[in-house]
Amino acid sequence: MPAPLVRILAAEGKFAAFPIQQQTLPDTLGGRDVLGRGKTGSGKTLAFSIPLVARLADAAARTASGRPRGLVLAPTRELATQINAVLEPLAGVMGLNTTTIFGGVSQKHQVAALRKGVDIVVACPGRLEDLLQQGELSLDEVQVTVLDEADHMADLGFLPGVTRILAKTPARGQRLFFSATLDNGVDKLVKRFLHNELLHSVDEPTSHVSAMTHHIFEVSAEEKKTLVKTLASGTGKRILFTRTKHQAKKLAKQLTSSGTPAVDLHGNLSQNARDRNLAAFSKEGVRVLVATDVAARGVHVDNVKLVVHVDPPAEHKAYLHRSGRTARAGSSGDVVTVMLPEQRRDTQALLRRAAIKAQPMTVTSDSTAVLDLVGEQAPYVKPVAPAQQQSTHSGGHSSGRGGGRASGYRPGRNSSRSRNSSGRRRSASR
Repeated sequence: MPAPLVRILAAEGKFAAFPIQQQTLPDTLGGRDVLGRGKTGSGKTLAFSIPLVARLADAAARTASGRPRGLVLAPTRELATQINAVLEPLAGVMGLNTTTIFGGVSQKHQVAALRKGVDIVVACPGRLEDLLQQGELSLDEVQVTVLDEADHMADLGFLPGVTRILAKTPARGQRLFFSATLDNGVDKLVKRFLHNELLHSVDEPTSHVSAMTHHIFEVSAEEKKTLVKTLASGTGKRILFTRTKHQAKKLAKQLTSSGTPAVDLHGNLSQNARDRNLAAFSKEGVRVLVATDVAARGVHVDNVKLVVHVDPPAEHKAYLHRSGRTARAGSSGDVVTVMLPEQRRDTQALLRRAAIKAQPMTVTSDSTAVLDLVGEQAPYVKPVAPAQQQSTHSGGHSSGRGGGRASGYRPGRNSSRSRNSSGRRRSASR
């Protein structure tokens, strides 16, 4: 690896490669086409970012306006943003620049970046095709193409667009595909676009992180709401997954109103609102993110200690990818599935398909197993009144359906006492 990349990784505390990186880097740095298969959180982003930057820097070519030399395709805006966050500092130390291209925001700044000349584009297929059709960029000069989360592209129905985009990149270029599975048409992309490729698979799609512990909590319908509030009340970061956008928005408001600051993430939020809520969850002291499956892939926040399936997901892939938001990059974490008695049979079938072995446990919010899992409870945070909330977030206001203000809480206004979800007083000493 180029010495500047080694130094910047070391500065970030990265001294040893993960298995997917160990296996792929010798080939990707050497220019080979590679198909890398690894579960979520296995380190795939760095596995392709390092060779992408290294090879473009080594080529030492000048990037022309609207003609990027590196392309990364991602299925969601969140994933594109997080890939760029990893790529940008690596590219910077090698004299390269990056930009993101995705829908949900104005294309003005994206077009301006392209016209100025950008080395690496991280893009979602829809907006990228729009700009290609408008003549704002060409893929004729792309030397390295990366397809990330290829199986999720297939799940979302993006493969026709991905196929058209890949067909516009030079056949002589290097191509790196990363995917957890090779089903739903991903194999057809591999056969058409990869040449003399090497497959590196560090685990099977249903293999699990040893540091991830799974819990199945069976609860009555009357007790479920209180249980969920209790699970959200700990000090560590946690992500609660719901099936619908309405549920996510409603639960985030309920938690915030009860003294646990929470933000929501779902498809009805504008891009600015998504970014603001994710930033609050990542940096501003909000411990709880309530999300739909839009966050099941592509959202990486350090030190997420707990993932809660507020309802069992519809299929096992969703379970695996939701759960993969914790126990990432060598950390440990817990996963809880909350189920009603009538959901037991379907939930057990789901877990069998996901190859998860966990014994259902009948609980209430006061059960020892629940309280042990939650651990130390966080201080009560006084909710902000609607007028104050609007003033607090007016600087970050965004337009669009479900504009999505950040959670209604006032930073730094912890009360001298706190209460658990049942209203009982608990110590605030920390």
